Amino acid sequence: MNGEKHQDVAVAEAVAVDGACGPKAAPGFVQSGLWKALGPGILMSCAAIGGSHLVWSTRAGADFGWRLLGLILLANLLKFPFFLYGQRYTAATGESLLAGYRRHGTVFVWIFLLINILTGTINIAGVAMLSGALFAGYGFLGASVPHLTVALVGICMLLLLLGHYKLLDSMSKGIILLLAVGTLVAVALAMPGSRMVTGEMVPPSPWNWASFAFLISLLGWMPAPVDLSAWSSLWIFSREEQTGHFATVRETSIDFYLGYSAAVVLAVLFLALGALVMFGSGESFSDSGIAFSNQLVNLYAATIGDWSRPLILTAAFFTMFSTTLTTMDGYPRSLAACCSLIGDLPARRFRQIHQAWIFVSGLAASLVVLLFVKNLIQLLTFAAVVSFVTSPVLAIINFKVMNGPNVPERYRPGRFLRVLSWAGISFFVLMTGGYVYVTCFFGG
Repeated sequence: MNGEKHQDVAVAEAVAVDGACGPKAAPGFVQSGLWKALGPGILMSCAAIGGSHLVWSTRAGADFGWRLLGLILLANLLKFPFFLYGQRYTAATGESLLAGYRRHGTVFVWIFLLINILTGTINIAGVAMLSGALFAGYGFLGASVPHLTVALVGICMLLLLLGHYKLLDSMSKGIILLLAVGTLVAVALAMPGSRMVTGEMVPPSPWNWASFAFLISLLGWMPAPVDLSAWSSLWIFSREEQTGHFATVRETSIDFYLGYSAAVVLAVLFLALGALVMFGSGESFSDSGIAFSNQLVNLYAATIGDWSRPLILTAAFFTMFSTTLTTMDGYPRSLAACCSLIGDLPARRFRQIHQAWIFVSGLAASLVVLLFVKNLIQLLTFAAVVSFVTSPVLAIINFKVMNGPNVPERYRPGRFLRVLSWAGISFFVLMTGGYVYVTCFFGG
C-alpha cells in the first residue's frame, strides 16, 4: 500500500513538461511576482465570456428582461469555490488538480477523462461554430458556416502547435478589454428610453417548466463548465515556463479574483444589453448561425451607431476565436494530463500527447459540425446541458481533493467555502434532477 501511494506521488510530481503537473515549490524559492502570476485566471475568464456571455446572457435579457439577473449571479456564486480550488490547490501543493484526483484514486482521473472526451468535443464544436458564424458576417466569403468553422478549427490547431501558451496569454487580455469597453459603452447608451427603464414592457416569468431547459442551458455555461477548473491549474505551470516564476497562493488568488470578477461583471452587462435593446422589440434570436451573429452585432449598432458595426463584429469574432483557441488548448491539455497520470508516462511524453489530443479534438469537433449539426443554437444548447449535468460529479471531486491530507491546513476551505461548496453541489444535483424530470415528462 505504501509503495502504491509513493508511486502515485511520484507520477503526480513527474509529469511537469508543458504544465501537466509540476514540481513542488520550496517555500524559500517562491518570490513575489504578481505580474508574472497573472494569466491563468484571465484565460479562464476569456473562455467563459466567449461561450456563456455572448450567447446565453444576451438571450436571457432579450427573452426575460432582468428577471434572470438573480439566477446568473447565483450561478456565478455557487460555481465560485470549484473554480477557485483549481488554482489554489496547485499553488498550495505544487501539483496539478488532476494529480490531486490521482491521489484519491485513478478512478477519479478516469471519470474526468471520460467526461472531458464528451464535453470537449461538443464544446469545441459549439464555440468554433459561433466563431464561424461571426466570421461569415464579413460577407466576403461564399463558404457556408460549417466549412468556415472547420477552417477556423484548422487555424487554431496550427497556432497552438506553433505558439503554445504564450499566444493564448497575449491574445486574451487585449480581446477581453476591447469587448468589455464596447459592451459597457453600448449598455450606457441603451439605458435612456429603454422599454425596461420606462416600464413600458413587463417581462414574462421564466419560472415554469416550459422555460426549464433554457435555464439549464444558461446555468451550464455560466460562467463556464466546471471542468475548466482543471485548465487554470495546468496553465499555472505553463505560466511558470513563460516567466520562470511559480505563483504563490496569494498571487494565484488575485489572478483568479480578477478573472472571475471580470466574467461576472460582463455576464451582467450582456444580460443588460439584451434586456435594454432587444427585449420587447418583437424580435427573438434566430437559430441560424449567420442570423444570430447579425443580431448580436445589431445589439451594439442599435445603441452606438452603424459606424460601430465593423468594430463590434471584429471584437465579437476575435472574442469567440480566442475562446475557440482556449478550449482547443484546455481540453487537450487536461486530456493529455489524464493520460500521463493514468499511464504513469514520463514527463517528456506530455507534449507529444498534448499535440495528439489537439489534433484528435479538432478533427472530432469538425466532424460534429459537418455531419451532425442542423443549427448553431441546437449545438450550443446541447453543449451547455451536457456541461451542467456533469457538474455535480466534478464539483464533488474538486471539493474532495481540496480537503485532502496533502493540502496544508491553512489552504483548505474554511467554513464559508465549505458551506458554499455543499450549497453548490446540492443546487447542481437538484437542478439536474429537475431537468431529467422535465425531459421525461414534458419532452424537454
